[in-house]
Amino acid sequence: MLVLGSMPGRASLDADQYYAHPRNALWPILGSLLPDQSALPTLPYPERAAALRASGIALWDVLASCARAGSLDSDIDDATIVPNDFAGFFARHRGITRVFFNGAKAEHAYRKFVLPNGEEDGRIYRRLPSTSPAHAAMSFEQKLAAWRAVADALRGD
Repeated sequence: MLVLGSMPGRASLDADQYYAHPRNALWPILGSLLPDQSALPTLPYPERAAALRASGIALWDVLASCARAGSLDSDIDDATIVPNDFAGFFARHRGITRVFFNGAKAEHAYRKFVLPNGEEDGRIYRRLPSTSPAHAAMSFEQKLAAWRAVADALRGD
């Protein structure tokens, strides 16, 4: 499965790591959901990435590049968006059958710039609430409950 964000924020770009902001909930959520991965948020980044790969989860972003002031998705200038090469990615990773969007902007950008005509490609797509600390409308517990869909998908549910 593939978890797609929109574009890394400043902390992630500076650290050259996905979800590097210390208040982003992705690593604690996945650590809570994946079997035997409760230590995931505290592991060095290469070990976190390897644990996700071993669990069958890939992380990537919809956007290869864009212009924005700051780190918020709402600051992304849609006129500057360049999507990643999903045709090539899926050709190399044919086993990916489920795609989870980490927030509304990731889903919106994917549907607008990658699948602009709404064509079906046989994959199952689902938007999950953003793990960003900027998405404060939901508590950690509410986000965790929604993200259980990832654990369910790993079990084949």
